[in-house]
Amino acid sequence: MKKIAFAAAFAVSATSAMAGNYAKDDVVMEPVVVVEETAASSSSAGILIPLALLAVVAAAAAN
Repeated sequence: MKKIAFAAAFAVSATSAMAGNYAKDDVVMEPVVVVEETAASSSSAGILIPLALLAVVAAAAAN
């Protein structure tokens, strides 16, 4: 009798666990678009560092 009750409980739990399944073809996921914001910087910042490096090298070469 215990085996029958256990089998019945197992069968009921297995069917309820599978009841919420979804069909793979029904689910359509759209790709997520990630937009990265860039920091606003002035155009002179890109030339300022190489000019400073050039000044340091020129000062070192003058000594």
